[in-house]
Amino acid sequence: MTLRAIVLGAAAGGGFPQWNCRCAGCLLSWAGDPRAPARTQASVAVSGNDSDWILLNASPDLTAQIRATPALQPKHGTRGSPIAAVVLTGAEIDQVSGLLSLRERQPFVLAGTARVLATLTDNPIFSALDPSAVRRQAVSFDQAFELPGGIEARLFAAPGKVPLYLEGDDPDTAAESAANVGVEITDGARRLAYVPGAASVTPALRERLSRADVILFDGTLFTDDEMIRTGTGVKPGRRMGHMPIEGSDGSLAALQGLSARKIFVHINNTNPILVDGSAERRRAEAAGWDVAWDGMEIVL
Repeated sequence: MTLRAIVLGAAAGGGFPQWNCRCAGCLLSWAGDPRAPARTQASVAVSGNDSDWILLNASPDLTAQIRATPALQPKHGTRGSPIAAVVLTGAEIDQVSGLLSLRERQPFVLAGTARVLATLTDNPIFSALDPSAVRRQAVSFDQAFELPGGIEARLFAAPGKVPLYLEGDDPDTAAESAANVGVEITDGARRLAYVPGAASVTPALRERLSRADVILFDGTLFTDDEMIRTGTGVKPGRRMGHMPIEGSDGSLAALQGLSARKIFVHINNTNPILVDGSAERRRAEAAGWDVAWDGMEIVL
C-alpha cells in the first residue's frame, strides 16, 4: 500500500491571481508569466489505495480541481465518485464552501471537530448535504479515526482563530481551540501532517510535526506586515491567524531541523514565494522547503 497525496489547490483564500488584485505577483500571473502559474484555493486529496480519496478541506474551487485531477473523477456506473470522505480543519469560507458542490446525494463521510460541524449545522445552506447520504462524524483531539482506503487520521491543536465571519470585535487570534486544527494522516508506516493555518508553532505542535514524513504547512505570508506594505490589506498576518515565513519567530526558524519533507501551502497572492526565482522563493528553498503547486503529487 502506498500513501499518496495530491495538492488540489496551493493558494490561500481568493486564489492566485486573486480576482480583484494587481499586486506584483498577480500582475505576473495575469500576464501569463511562466514564473507565476495560477493556483486555486487550498485543499489536498490523500489516498492509501489509489481508489478511495479523502479531501482535506473543500475549497470554493473544488469542481475545477476535480476536473483537473483524474483520480477524483467518476470511474464506474452512472453515478459515483472516488471521494469517500472530507476532513475539515476549520470552517472558514475557503475550507467548507466546496461542500456545496458535493450535494448530489453522493455518500461520503464528513469529519471534523464538534465545533466545526456545529458551525455547518447552524448555517441552513449546508442542509443541502442530505444526511441520509453524508454522514457527519465529530472527532476529538487525538482521537484516531479510520478512513476509507486503509488510512487513519487524527486531528490536533494548531494555534489560530475562529472563521472571519464569526470573529466579533476582539478575537483571540492565537488560541488553541477546536475551531482551527491540523490533521495527521497515516497508513501505519508513513505519516503526513496538514496544517493550513497556524499563528505560531508551540512546543507540542513542533513535537508532533517532528514525527511526520511530510509536512504541508501554512505559507500564507512571507512577512507579517506583507499585506500592509503592499497596500492590499490593513491587518498583519498574525492578526489573521497566520504566522509569517521569515523572521526569528517565523516558520522557517520554528521548524528548522525537522527531518520531514516540508512544503508550503495556503499561500496568499501577495507572497513572493509564488514567483519562481524570487529572492524569497530562493530563501525558502535554501532552508529546505518546497512551494506547493496545483497538481503536485507526493508519494510517501
